[in-house]
Amino acid sequence: MEAMKETVDQSLREMRETFASGRTRSVKWRKAQLGAIIEMVKDNEEKMCDVLFQDLGKHSTEAFRDELGFVMRSASTALNCLDKWVVPKKSSLPLLFYPATGKVISEPYGTVLVLSSWNFPISLSLDPMIGAIAAGNTVLLKASELSPNASALLAKLIPSYLDTKAIKVIEGGPDVATILLQHQWDKIFFTGSPKIGKIIMAAAAEHLTPVTLELGGKCPTIIDHHSVSKDMKSVVKRISGGKWGSCSGQACISVDYVLVEQSFASTLIDMFKPVIRSFFGENPKESGCLSKIVTNKHFQRLSRLLNDPRVKASIVYGGSMDEENLYVEPTILLDPPLDSEIMNEEIFGPILPIITLRDIQESIGFIKSKPKPLAIYAFTKDEILKTRILSETSSGSVTFNDLMIQYMCDALPFGGVGQSGMGRYHGKYSFECFSHEKAIMEGSLAMDLEARYPPWNNFKLNFIRLAFREAYFKLVLLMLGLIKGVRK
Repeated sequence: MEAMKETVDQSLREMRETFASGRTRSVKWRKAQLGAIIEMVKDNEEKMCDVLFQDLGKHSTEAFRDELGFVMRSASTALNCLDKWVVPKKSSLPLLFYPATGKVISEPYGTVLVLSSWNFPISLSLDPMIGAIAAGNTVLLKASELSPNASALLAKLIPSYLDTKAIKVIEGGPDVATILLQHQWDKIFFTGSPKIGKIIMAAAAEHLTPVTLELGGKCPTIIDHHSVSKDMKSVVKRISGGKWGSCSGQACISVDYVLVEQSFASTLIDMFKPVIRSFFGENPKESGCLSKIVTNKHFQRLSRLLNDPRVKASIVYGGSMDEENLYVEPTILLDPPLDSEIMNEEIFGPILPIITLRDIQESIGFIKSKPKPLAIYAFTKDEILKTRILSETSSGSVTFNDLMIQYMCDALPFGGVGQSGMGRYHGKYSFECFSHEKAIMEGSLAMDLEARYPPWNNFKLNFIRLAFREAYFKLVLLMLGLIKGVRK
């Protein structure tokens, strides 16, 4: 660990010196690094797909959709929009301040730490880095030790393509993260669980370091079958694809549970079964399209959740497990006990509870009784229900009639609220995430207002009252002596 401490110290010194030199503030430098990220992914697509298969069992198509393609699009967006993003924003000042002018400039924080997650180890490492670079920062990335092959590949490739004095990668587990968090950073970006997020935030508080926490939670999906009855095939396909087709449910924005009226539950389950078979065949384990559980520890956690006798009794589809191959079959539960562990912690796996309600309107109260989720999904054409969801619940995002696509849309901010996280990124929001917006005001020495200065008197008090109200006509009358007093 002493060697690692020295490595971290040396890396920080070099990054701070680089930032102090002003090199990373150059738009030309930023564009060069963003272009290099695109080139790196293009050149090494096959290698990246290989490590994602080794670590997580991801099919190459899934890997490109959720990681490689996403990163290249993100970097291209930043590259194409950077000139516009860095332009100072002029502010329209009240007439009271004339002839002063104002603007807001985006300046980089400095040296930032990115702590990425294991479930999307390429995209959740490179996408925050794209925002940090676009904003002009130096960056240290600690990739997750739970996806060791992806981490090792990034540690090898990034120094080969990017500026090694400004952008660095360090591998390691919690002990390395602990060393990193003992240092002062100008910004910390973390993707992971709320439990670790609290540790990150506590460490950041020691130095008053700003943080972005991308966490998770139990993301509900509401099915209002009355209003989408004609589209239920698409609804079931989208839920199945979102739950089992993206890292086998090991995603912070994955469907955690479904809310549906009791009268429709059996029909819904019958609709899921053929869709799952069409996606993954009769033997999903051999399909090559279902990701594996990341580690034995996570497999044991899912096994514990399912082996609760009360939960086990609620299995209506699937349920088989293979520890040797870290495989959990796509599984559907019907009304597991609400006080069970599986209904009170993020599942993060291929298990889908279906919770029945007497009336779908009750879904609002059910969601409000839980911590704020990262996303709420609702399949409905009922405008009243939509309005209630938007006005009565709180979540990082709401998506109607689709699943998980909000993550791919860089025109929208992505982030949580409450226990599901703080801060936002993607597209321009990533640039803003890693920038400090500095207010610039330039006054004039050509004129002065004596009402600003002591000694105080009633005239100056009246002047200030009217100035705060922006009552300019009355101000003129006051200065001409045409009015004496001003109402409070």
